[in-house]
Amino acid sequence: MSKSYRSRLVQAIVGGGILAGAQSFGFGALADTTLNALFMAQAAYSEDNVRAMTADFEAANPGVKINLEFVPYEGLHDKTTLAQGAGSGYDVVLFDVIWPAEFAENKVLVDVTDKITTEMKDGVLPGAWTTVEYQGKRYGMPWILDTKYLFYNTDILEKAGIAAPPKTWAELLEQAKVIKDKKLAEYPIVWSWAQAEAAICDYTTLVAAFGGSFLDADGKPAFQSGGGVDALKYMTDSLEQGLTNPNSKEYLEEDVRRVFSSGEAAFALNWTYMFNMANDPKESKIVGKVGVVPAPGVEGKSKASAVNGSMGLGVTSTSQHPDDAWKYIVFMTSKAEQEKFAKLSLPIWADSYSQPAVTAGQEALVAAAETSLGVMFPRPTTPTYQQLSTQLQQAVHAALLKQSTPEDALKAAADSAGGGL
Repeated sequence: MSKSYRSRLVQAIVGGGILAGAQSFGFGALADTTLNALFMAQAAYSEDNVRAMTADFEAANPGVKINLEFVPYEGLHDKTTLAQGAGSGYDVVLFDVIWPAEFAENKVLVDVTDKITTEMKDGVLPGAWTTVEYQGKRYGMPWILDTKYLFYNTDILEKAGIAAPPKTWAELLEQAKVIKDKKLAEYPIVWSWAQAEAAICDYTTLVAAFGGSFLDADGKPAFQSGGGVDALKYMTDSLEQGLTNPNSKEYLEEDVRRVFSSGEAAFALNWTYMFNMANDPKESKIVGKVGVVPAPGVEGKSKASAVNGSMGLGVTSTSQHPDDAWKYIVFMTSKAEQEKFAKLSLPIWADSYSQPAVTAGQEALVAAAETSLGVMFPRPTTPTYQQLSTQLQQAVHAALLKQSTPEDALKAAADSAGGGL
């Protein structure tokens, strides 16, 4: 889809209700208000968790009711934009860190910069704010603060005679080879490389490690050279060496969790939520054997690597109840609620990390977060991100399936994306 066509489409979808919703922002809340909220049925907070948080809000705000809807991540973006065309869309939506540019340009979300209090400005981790920002304005509150970590099976590493997890990506392959040679795991590493955004998150982690860039100073593609190519070569090499589970090419994050939690893999790259689920006896066979460290670096280029996978909550421009919608967002992102569910997603609030309720039982994860959250690497900030991501997904898969070399696949994606950025 071309940039101009997509822009016209989104503008047409949201155009009818923009002014009504935006102009009403700031007026008093109405009694017996019903809000529609769209969330993700996937990682971090589960549907039950979101319902529990929402019940807490409704109990504290008896005049407001929340209708919750959950969709898979893969449907979240389009559901957000298309629903507004019906005139009775969502009031509150969960959005990915990669969407504020598009949603701001097309007025999908309300600018809430003037609603951010001093307590919020000072208390929320600086890196978390990048989740909801575009061109100096804020379009919501960060809610899920997340990046991918390297998880490892401590039992397998011990049996392999490996004293410590890898600190570089090259060392990861070396350790994986030892584990494979000792027949402790047929495929020691598992990733989420399905042709979806999941693959781009893993690729971004590696691009960061290899010192690559997605765009140059002029906003043109730069991933087709340097670290961008090195990252994709690393992915294909790990497959060719038989160290990466070949099913990774079809896996999403939940597939990675299941494989790792079954004890089949020694290493896995995944989001925060996997730490506690892999230590849950109802979900895992490796309870007490779960290690976690920052994703590795590359010697001479980086000491650790991380992708910004955070998500925010925003008020839509078509909401007829923006004040109540904002009140709900403030509650959902509050310290009290975040700390209550800290075993599922680490809080956005800086001083939460001194609270035993947050750190107890997940000290290793918090220690890894201290490094990883400070080096989170962004995916490209562009209003046409969805188009660029699709092209990158195709390029990554073409290389993984040996339909093209990493160089040629990325060059084709860059050539295709160049005119649309």
